[in-house]
Amino acid sequence: MLRSTRRRKTVAARQVGDVLQVSIPAWMSGTDERRVVDAMVKRMERKAAARTVDVAARAATLAARYELPAAASVRWVDNQQWRWGSCSPGEATVRLSNRLAAFPPWVVDYVIVHELAHLRVPGHGPDFWALVNRYPRTERARGFLVAKGMEDDE
Repeated sequence: MLRSTRRRKTVAARQVGDVLQVSIPAWMSGTDERRVVDAMVKRMERKAAARTVDVAARAATLAARYELPAAASVRWVDNQQWRWGSCSPGEATVRLSNRLAAFPPWVVDYVIVHELAHLRVPGHGPDFWALVNRYPRTERARGFLVAKGMEDDE
């Protein structure tokens, strides 16, 4: 933990060997410090877990298996607070919240299928769900994500 008088608002974290170094403004209270450090540790753990899953390769396999459009790029991101995934159909890009990395592979696969389906059908109408429902664990994965969405993990 590094307290800095020059740091006014932002918090930063970086891995230095086996230690997570967190820099915070000097004015932060002990309670704020614990909250921020806990959040940064969770964030770094999610990043590490996300690095173990090659989502681009997984998406290519799923696109072929379920006859969905292939994405130009699929990557993990750590700035999605309220979504599990998102896509930009115009660029054919898919972004997945790294919060998913800790979930079972069949849940990650569902989110990938969901986003790949958006490359063909932008909305959530019947045509979209017909594509997504090609994935056999859709209903189960949706239930899993609804339950996880109810948890206050941050």
